[in-house]
Amino acid sequence: MNTASILIKTDLKVKQEAQKTAKEMGLSLSSVVTRLLKEYIKTKTITYSIEELTPYAKAQLKKARENRLQGKGSPLFTDNEELIKKDPKQYKHIDTMAEWLHEQGV
Repeated sequence: MNTASILIKTDLKVKQEAQKTAKEMGLSLSSVVTRLLKEYIKTKTITYSIEELTPYAKAQLKKARENRLQGKGSPLFTDNEELIKKDPKQYKHIDTMAEWLHEQGV
């Protein structure tokens, strides 16, 4: 197998904890990073899990829930046809981005 080196900068503690975790699982950190890179290439996505929200995010979520209960949020729609039926004067179907840009005068 042809190999290449990747030099990345990360916090020393993160590196040490990652190495320890990989070792506990019987893996090298290199094999973990390689697997993550292959998954990234395959799915073209990056998945993050957040164990706990920040205080700011918690406050914003609480505010959004309160607004929703007070009817201050955007209504939920399952598709654009439902939205158009609700307010056909304000909303209409646009086939392409070019059509939308044209309507905006761009």
